Amino acid sequence: MRIVRLICVFNIAHCQNSYYNYAMNEAETIFRRKFYEKLLAWKKESRGTTAALVEGARRIGKSTLCKEFAKNEYKSFILIDFALVKKNVKDLFFNHLDDLDTFFMLLQTTFGVTLYERESVIIFDEVQKFPRAREAIKYLVKDGRYDFIETGSLISIKENVKDIVIPSEERHFKMYPLDFEEFCLALGKEKLVEYIKRCFSKREALEKNLHNEAMLVFKQYMLVGGMPQSILAFIQNSKSFEKSDRVKRDILNLYRDDIMKIKARYRSKVLALFDQIPGLLSRHEKRVVFNEIAENSYAEQYEETFFWLSNSMISNECFLCNDPNVGLSVNENRTYIKCYLCDTGLLFSHAFDENELVEEEIYKQILEDKLGLNEGMFYENIIAQMLTANGHKLFFYTSYNEEKHRNDIEIDFLLSNNSKLKFKVFPLEVKSGKNYTTASLERFSEKFKSRIGESFIIHPRNLTEKNGVLCIPPYMAMCL
Repeated sequence: MRIVRLICVFNIAHCQNSYYNYAMNEAETIFRRKFYEKLLAWKKESRGTTAALVEGARRIGKSTLCKEFAKNEYKSFILIDFALVKKNVKDLFFNHLDDLDTFFMLLQTTFGVTLYERESVIIFDEVQKFPRAREAIKYLVKDGRYDFIETGSLISIKENVKDIVIPSEERHFKMYPLDFEEFCLALGKEKLVEYIKRCFSKREALEKNLHNEAMLVFKQYMLVGGMPQSILAFIQNSKSFEKSDRVKRDILNLYRDDIMKIKARYRSKVLALFDQIPGLLSRHEKRVVFNEIAENSYAEQYEETFFWLSNSMISNECFLCNDPNVGLSVNENRTYIKCYLCDTGLLFSHAFDENELVEEEIYKQILEDKLGLNEGMFYENIIAQMLTANGHKLFFYTSYNEEKHRNDIEIDFLLSNNSKLKFKVFPLEVKSGKNYTTASLERFSEKFKSRIGESFIIHPRNLTEKNGVLCIPPYMAMCL
């Protein structure tokens, strides 16, 4: 495969680097994904005792990455795509699991691949399409001859697991769209990433021109998103937002098709919520008000709806935490929820779905701050996306003032150091404009003074520190 070196600062032969370059489908470009390192660690630590189960939303690059990992890290591999595989392969899982010598012999014959003990891997791609193969993992891993990787979307949805015994021999991994750091690397901005990290660790502002450059790249990320095919269309077409938008709309239609295939009664609720995500996030409080989705509805009616969206990894859920204390999950209130889209580039195209395509000029006006737009919803969604990619579970906090008849404290996100002995909470406010108030953060800090480790405000300005609050530009959220 001929490769255009869009990322020329990386030595492709050095595949054990902390990031790994891999080709996206048959496109002539290279992306680096940190997830590759997770698979390397699994291979080293597991030594065949567990299968890697890679979950993620549709079109984030799971299959491509796992295939490239198999090519580079094993002597041989077989990839079984259960969305396309023929019946004779599926029959092997019904007829020959009690005789694995024959099972593996027929598998090698069918795919024309020689497998080597402890040097080969078998990939079950789109495993949710054939739950029987997932159930077989228990016996295949116990046999110990080969490694196994499972990939898929909607893996944990009830209808995909109702008739099987879930194997305990799986190690679960969640994979997300490209994060901001990976997006920068795709654009050849490796030195900029290093500089941003260094400035954050030193609590220093970036040099003015480099701050402006970082903000420009961040806005591009916010509009293009982290879906590999969207980024690919953007890069290969001279940074065309319109080409990227076309890809994102195809992905949104794919998600909608997945929803329409739900056989359960809650299908209409999932579709209604999915379609209303931009509208919900455009509100001041951004949380879901169930009565506005459908008249006389309430939270309990939507439990399975949120379960489906969350487990399909189409959405990132954020729950109210009534009492920020040890173990934020213990104090979460699931009747108050914010529902962010998994990718902010998708959210942008979803928000403008009344147009067939968002014109290039509109993107450029947004990029240059010349178009009136509720940027708050996009800023908050992308920070949720970046925090999720960094392994944070999302929580927010509000406090209702009886005298004022309104919320007088609203904290967008709460992070935790996860320590039981020296617990600290880190409140984080997201501000899309350069002028804002800090009244909520000040009240929160006064109320929970002894519990707070550090307070953050994310804003479009350069890094500053005032009154004990660290104010950072949005691109630095990757460092949290």
